[in-house]
Amino acid sequence: MTAARLIHLNGAPGVGKSTLAAQYAAEHPGVLNCDVDRLRVLVGGWADDFAGVGTLVQPIALAMIRAHLDGGHDVVMPQMLASEERRALFRAAAVDGGHDYVHVLLRASPGTAAGRFETRPPDPLHDVIRAVVDADGGPEALAGWESRLETAAAASDVVRLDADGDVASTYRALLAALRAD
Repeated sequence: MTAARLIHLNGAPGVGKSTLAAQYAAEHPGVLNCDVDRLRVLVGGWADDFAGVGTLVQPIALAMIRAHLDGGHDVVMPQMLASEERRALFRAAAVDGGHDYVHVLLRASPGTAAGRFETRPPDPLHDVIRAVVDADGGPEALAGWESRLETAAAASDVVRLDADGDVASTYRALLAALRAD
């Protein structure tokens, strides 16, 4: 029997992490889509302190991930984690329990990711994230976050995927990468 996997979809905002995670979970019964940003909306005041609430939900996400993996089921987590320290927490949640951690870094050209980010459908979560990005500098902030992912790109355990194509082709590439892992 193969070990359960934490499939971490990493990348800048707008690269397609959440879209791919939702499709993967929908097509793989039993897989938990642990979208940490969606957990934030369950905490009062999330829209007023998006970053602070992210800190509050991180241990909740880690507990959910551990429990689901320990039950023998895969977890897909669409979350930008530029810091190796934060990636290590999630990696440990899997590996310390005898499970696999698969780190997939999705990269798209700045124009592609920014265009997707700006054309997200109306949603309270997306509206707050847009406001956070705008407050941080808008398109320049998106480009800055992409550059912060260089440490993730250099990690020895990372699977790099080009996300410039359409969702269907990126999803096929993700499936192929996960089969090869």
